[in-house]
Amino acid sequence: MNIGIFTDTYYPQVSGVVTSTMILRNELIKLGHNVTIITVTYPDVEEQEGIIRLPSIPFFLLPSQRVGMIYSHKIMSKIKKLDLDLIHTQTEFSVGIFGRIVAKRLDIPVVHTYHTMYEDYIHYVSHGIMLKPASQFAKKVSKLYCRDCSAIIVPTIKVKDALRQYGLTRHIDVIPTGVDIEPFKRSNFNEEVIKNEKKSFGINETDPVVLFIGRIAKEKSIDVIVNSMKELIKRLPNCKLLLVGDGPERENLELLAKELGIEKSVIFAGERPWAEIGKYYQMGDVFVGASLTETQGLTFAEAMAAQILVVAKYDKNLDGIISDKVNGRIFYKDEDLDGILFDILNDKGNCDVMVKNAYDGIDSLSSRCFGANVERVYMEVEKQTYMIANQKVT
Repeated sequence: MNIGIFTDTYYPQVSGVVTSTMILRNELIKLGHNVTIITVTYPDVEEQEGIIRLPSIPFFLLPSQRVGMIYSHKIMSKIKKLDLDLIHTQTEFSVGIFGRIVAKRLDIPVVHTYHTMYEDYIHYVSHGIMLKPASQFAKKVSKLYCRDCSAIIVPTIKVKDALRQYGLTRHIDVIPTGVDIEPFKRSNFNEEVIKNEKKSFGINETDPVVLFIGRIAKEKSIDVIVNSMKELIKRLPNCKLLLVGDGPERENLELLAKELGIEKSVIFAGERPWAEIGKYYQMGDVFVGASLTETQGLTFAEAMAAQILVVAKYDKNLDGIISDKVNGRIFYKDEDLDGILFDILNDKGNCDVMVKNAYDGIDSLSSRCFGANVERVYMEVEKQTYMIANQKVT
């Protein structure tokens, strides 16, 4: 099949949607499909084969994000030459709207993946003003966009349930975004290299390391992890918290660490190249996530593939992924986190068993399964489209 994937966010940006889209593209190509990404321009990014970029400008409420043109005659001409069989949109705005226009002009089906529960991100654009109306608007837009697509994909039951609450009654396929396990395997990394990388951040070989990798943003609830470190450090004075990533909340978290008197134990590594992320997982003894806004949480699967124990705050999207004391740990109250981390860092035997269980069960979250499941949806849509076309003829 000739497939066009339309997305508002793509490399060099870093996010769960970018990761999901890149993995999907790679897996579909492995399955023999021709895949073209249609996304936005980004400063200093050169043209790449298989990627078409729409002119874009910074989003005035969030300058780190780009907003593409809703229509371009020049880009439309390029897309016509691709002879697309199907369009797969990854966003409800900007490029996603363009994808719908293209699909209508070319009379081809649209598959849509609903990634983001926008009601959890309203604070970025409303600044605390009219939160409820803004949230209702986001829900309405989500429902309207999804309603007329040929197929809807969501990463977890949590997102499916949210769309049901928004009033969407149609069939929804739940397909978790897979992780390419190979780049995260421990066998890929030299212990001496990891040891030297730790030293560059002031982490000694014997220092226990609590790890977070991701965007440093309010909705990630990283403050919960920082707060837990105050009590943990009292019991394990040489323990370090390593935060890999960057974002708008970094300054606030740096101030919080200073207020708690633990700034020397909280290390901000900043954003790192995607190709090197696997190395940073190997620097942690335990990986922690406290966010309740994730639609899936790809970093949990990456940590499992890297054979690092995962500790996460309970959320519905973890059902079927993390079982407490079996393949990871789950906490329900923020004040319980430091105790759980202490137990893990002092019980290597039990920790190793949970890590092995997580790694042994990772195949269902692999990129291979992800690609195959999305391809299955494409084939179903193609069959439906063929049947409808035949009915029109007869």
